[in-house]
Amino acid sequence: MTTLENRPNTALLVVDVQNGVVGEAWNRDGVVANIASLVERARSEQVPVVWVQHSDENMPRDSEDWQYVPELPFAAEEPVVHKTFGDSFEDTDLESVLAARGVGRLVVAGAQTDACIRATLHGAVVRGYDATLVGDAHTTEDLREWGHPIGPEDVVGFTNAYWPWSSVPGRTADVVDTAAVTFGPAEAPEAAQAPEAPQEAGESAG
Repeated sequence: MTTLENRPNTALLVVDVQNGVVGEAWNRDGVVANIASLVERARSEQVPVVWVQHSDENMPRDSEDWQYVPELPFAAEEPVVHKTFGDSFEDTDLESVLAARGVGRLVVAGAQTDACIRATLHGAVVRGYDATLVGDAHTTEDLREWGHPIGPEDVVGFTNAYWPWSSVPGRTADVVDTAAVTFGPAEAPEAAQAPEAPQEAGESAG
């Protein structure tokens, strides 16, 4: 469970699903559709939806690239957190937004997997939150042309594989697909089922 006191609630955190971020992303339409499904479900269950919107010199505020994709309209009462660094907590009001809503667990979706998603997940756990990554609701673009060693599908797969190993005392880190997302509290760490550790070379299975 979260180490934050009096923070029993869960929020859906949607990160950087902007035209300039996901325009060339892997499985763009499928990921956006999954996020839209999560948003609809969160709203129906009165779960806070918090939007994160990035800007920098290559994606200035109010530009077309900066805008969120049209499939994901904000509701008037939903907070939008503006950031300029990878970690959605860094130099933003995200912590105060979550504290005001009693949130101690985040369900995280969005882009890009190998940048702002990873930075935000680690930033959340370090600050005391439980952090659930939605395994089929995050994406990134193909950066192999610029020296990235693996393609975007493998980046997503690797992130889904390593994140459940990132639990720390009193906090949980897990991955679930869209259909399996729940918005209740995370399991207590002692009850959570971590992946089975790989065997050392030569170690007997029995």
